[in-house]
Amino acid sequence: MNTSAASLSRRKLLLSYAPDWSVKLVHCRSPATFYSLNNVDGFKRQFSLDDTSRVIFASCIYALHERVPVFALYLISVVTPFTLQCIINYLTIRSWWDFHNSTLGLILGLALTGSITQFVKITVGRPRPDIIDRCQPVAGSVDPAWGLSSVLICTQTDTHILRDGFRSFPSGHSSMSFAGLGFLAFYLAGKLHLFDHKGHVGKAWVSLSPFAGAALVAISRTMDYRHHWHDVVAGSLLGIIMAFFSYRQYYPDLANKLCHLPFGPRIKHEPNHQVLPVHFSRHPSSSSHHTAVSAFGGNPHPSSGQYTDNPESPSFSALELEGRHFDSTVARPDPESLHELWQEDGEA
Repeated sequence: MNTSAASLSRRKLLLSYAPDWSVKLVHCRSPATFYSLNNVDGFKRQFSLDDTSRVIFASCIYALHERVPVFALYLISVVTPFTLQCIINYLTIRSWWDFHNSTLGLILGLALTGSITQFVKITVGRPRPDIIDRCQPVAGSVDPAWGLSSVLICTQTDTHILRDGFRSFPSGHSSMSFAGLGFLAFYLAGKLHLFDHKGHVGKAWVSLSPFAGAALVAISRTMDYRHHWHDVVAGSLLGIIMAFFSYRQYYPDLANKLCHLPFGPRIKHEPNHQVLPVHFSRHPSSSSHHTAVSAFGGNPHPSSGQYTDNPESPSFSALELEGRHFDSTVARPDPESLHELWQEDGEA
């Protein structure tokens, strides 16, 4: 492939994913965004001072020290999945493109989950189980004869503690932990071919283990009286759904025989243009010459098990029969621009 063609292909590829990374970089500032949203008063729903239908509010003490503080939540839901995905990538297919797709998918799931969670918290305004201890109502306060009490009876001077007392639904710790560790679980399931109809118990335990960690984080929120069980269940389901949605944007169905591979680039496939993805070839063919031409630079004639870009073994025709590109990714179904698809739909 000549230099100009390679440069054009690289430019097309980078531009096709520029919007993804731009949005993700904006969402990487989500801690600052969440902090600013925490200063928004939001809706404060009325509550009962003698509610005995669930846990009695008056008996729930405001915990000064949480079992899973916010800093630990970021380590569990962001740092841990990212680190483990890098290690799994190295131990399995060793693909820069897989690293690219898994990172985009993880950030997408966390960003969607965090945004939805925060906006729902502000608009729903459900009181936490420890709202009475946060509120510090005037001594002798009782509910109105035909109604509920409002925030006006509170004497709490710390506005942050009181404001946060009306952010119960859904549980942010639950949604974020299931979004991050849930994506890791789907990533593991794909790499291990969990649904290959062979019934390996070990693969099931390994693939589902991240959900156990997320569940422990979710349960801790009820132990600290920060959330009702409904909040935890809703947050957990939200995280799982967003994790699966994000995973499927960049990876094939888990029942696919090539589910361990990421989707190929969304630009149109050009057989003579070998740009990305880049992979480690564990078993290169002795009868073929592996020439590396990639967006990250060349590395021709690698030895067995060494780094190589776009391995050509097995042959391109064999890969196509398996539904793969020559660069060992799962082929996308004839990627077209939205404008082209809209025109086709209109003509039909």
